[in-house]
Amino acid sequence: MFLTNTNPAYKAPLDPRDAETLGVEAAAMVSRFLSHRENNAETPLVSLSGLARELGVSSIHMKDEGFRLGLGSFKALGGSYAVIRLVLEEASRHLSRPVDISELKTSEVAAIAKTMTFACATDGNHGRSVAQGAQLVGARAAIFVHAGVSDERVAAIGRYGAEMIRVAGTYDDSVKEAARVATENGWTIVSDTSWPGYERIPGLVMQGYTAIIGEVLRAMHEPPTHVFVQSGVGGIAAAAAGHLAIALGDRRPIFTVVDPSRAACIVETAKAGHPVVIPHGEPTIMAMLECYEPSLVAWRILSRVADAFMTVEDEDAIGVMKMLANPIGADPAVVAGESGGVGLAGLIKAAGDPGSKAALQLGPQSRVLLINTEGATDPKRYEEIVGETSVSILSKNAEAMA
Repeated sequence: MFLTNTNPAYKAPLDPRDAETLGVEAAAMVSRFLSHRENNAETPLVSLSGLARELGVSSIHMKDEGFRLGLGSFKALGGSYAVIRLVLEEASRHLSRPVDISELKTSEVAAIAKTMTFACATDGNHGRSVAQGAQLVGARAAIFVHAGVSDERVAAIGRYGAEMIRVAGTYDDSVKEAARVATENGWTIVSDTSWPGYERIPGLVMQGYTAIIGEVLRAMHEPPTHVFVQSGVGGIAAAAAGHLAIALGDRRPIFTVVDPSRAACIVETAKAGHPVVIPHGEPTIMAMLECYEPSLVAWRILSRVADAFMTVEDEDAIGVMKMLANPIGADPAVVAGESGGVGLAGLIKAAGDPGSKAALQLGPQSRVLLINTEGATDPKRYEEIVGETSVSILSKNAEAMA
């Protein structure tokens, strides 16, 4: 499925709340917070020139979030950032003065953090980020995982000291259960999706993601003309599209949101013109994107600044995992998890369809930006699909550079 944005809000200015959340000053604050993280480093921006030639575009750059803060996913930027912000805000209230990020490791802040518990539902990556943030500040974390989350991903979260709570059903069921239990216990919910009356914290999570686009714009000689970003509830797509719209204004790129066909809540929302909950069907291999209800904040942003919406199939996701592991010509190999390369799957599909290609004005002058949103966050599953370990694939790059 491919459709252009026909929403009445399309190209309208961002809601002032969202413009503040995703603006240049907010992104600068995120960068400052990151400078206080011990393992912080900008992630690679990989040039795939061989693939660009094959697809008939000027360039393809992929921001590889598989190296982000030791978590292997862009989600490392969101949940932990929100946790830190919330702890500092609580400390400011208790101490009756502004508390800065530079004071995070002080005994005063640590004593306050120790009294706090952060909860969330996750497919895997967001939960690791919240758990990491809680461990960093000395707070507790309670992470709710649904039946489809692999034992490997559960164990990866648990290593950060979080209490793991299994929930029957889907991701959306785990979101509801996390909200219920957290409310009963007085815990703070740090969700990457939003619902009526719950918007600020998901906004902070999305604010954390603006670091990705800030790094991209500093690294690229010319800004991208086209962006393809995958979507679950919509958070990463909305953060990227919103910040690009603010930072580049009239020069903003043509932005396409890519959904799994089996969990296309953003695409169906765009088709309906308002947020919709889609029925649960057959699971998708794109586990981190298997969401059936969009984030209200994310849709409010995407309805204004996304230009097109499309779906890809499970076999498309598998194909790009293998393609990135065994690249064309001298292109470097990229380790992309089941959901990581879905934006590339969308680009390939659009480039091969004359109608989509024309609608997106995709051609020889196009500079395309993609985001590899996760590396091999489930190494066993990755090896089963690709036929090789992520370590082996990355070693090829090291050998080529030697």
